[in-house]
Amino acid sequence: MPTDTKRVRGPEVSQSPSLFLCRPAAVLPSDGPRTDGRQRDQVDVRPVFVRCGLVSQAKGSAYIEAGNTKLMCCVYGPREMERKDETDMKCGRLITDMRFAPFSCPERGSWIQGSEEKDLSLMLHESLQPAVCLHKYPRSQVEVNVMVLENSGSVLAHAVTCASLALADAGIEMYDLVLGCSIRQDGASYVIDPTYAEENGSCPGGGENRGRLTVAFLPSLNQISGLQSDGEMGEETLTAGVRTCIEGCYKLYPVIQQALAKAVRRGAPPPAES
Repeated sequence: MPTDTKRVRGPEVSQSPSLFLCRPAAVLPSDGPRTDGRQRDQVDVRPVFVRCGLVSQAKGSAYIEAGNTKLMCCVYGPREMERKDETDMKCGRLITDMRFAPFSCPERGSWIQGSEEKDLSLMLHESLQPAVCLHKYPRSQVEVNVMVLENSGSVLAHAVTCASLALADAGIEMYDLVLGCSIRQDGASYVIDPTYAEENGSCPGGGENRGRLTVAFLPSLNQISGLQSDGEMGEETLTAGVRTCIEGCYKLYPVIQQALAKAVRRGAPPPAES
C-alpha cells in the first residue's frame, strides 16, 4: 500500500496521554479543608467565569468556567418543526443535547453519545422546560446543545446554568433564569459544588446519608424546576441538601445577571446622534 506523504506519521511505539494524568484519590479525607482550599460544610462554591455571545453562528451562546470545569452551550431556533403532529401545534418543543468532548475526562474516547450523556440530556431538558415560554413559539422547536470541554465535577449543575444563559442570550422568552448547584453528602459532612475527584472518590467509613444531589432553581420565582439525586439520603438530610443547593444558586445569581447584562449592552445599538 502506498505511503500517504501528506500526513505526519507518529512514532512506532507510543503511550496514551491519559497514563500521565493525575488519577483522583481512591479515598478522600472526611474532615479538614478540601483539596482546592474550600471549606467543608459551607456554601463554598467555586469562582465562576461566564461569557455570552461567543459563537456567532448560533442564535445564542454561553461559556462557563467553574474551577477547571468548562462548558459551552449553543442555542438554535426557534425554527419550524420537522414533524407535523397535532399535539405539537399549540406550543413549541425544547430539544436538549449534552455531550462530552473526547478530551474532557480520562473515560471519554469518542464523539458518539453514550447512555450517560443521554441521561444528562434528559435531566437538562426537565430542568429547563418549566422556565421556557414554549406557548409563545407554536409549531417551532428550540435546540439547546451543551458541550463539556473539561469535566472537573458538577457538570450537570453548570450545564443547566450555561444553557439557561444561552437561551436568554438567544432572546427566547423565559419565566426566569435557571441556575444549578450540586452537593455531595458523606455522612454528617457535605461538600458543595464537588470536583471530579470528590464525585468519584470514596470517603472512609460506612453508614447512611451518602449520595449526590443536583438542584435546578428559578431564583426570581423561588421555585425548583429540576432535582436529581443518587445514593442513599434520609429525608432530613435530603431537605437540608436542597436548601444548601438553593443557597448556592443565590450566590451564583449576581454573576449570571452581570454576564447577561454585559451581553445586552454589547448587542444594543449605539445611541443616535442629535
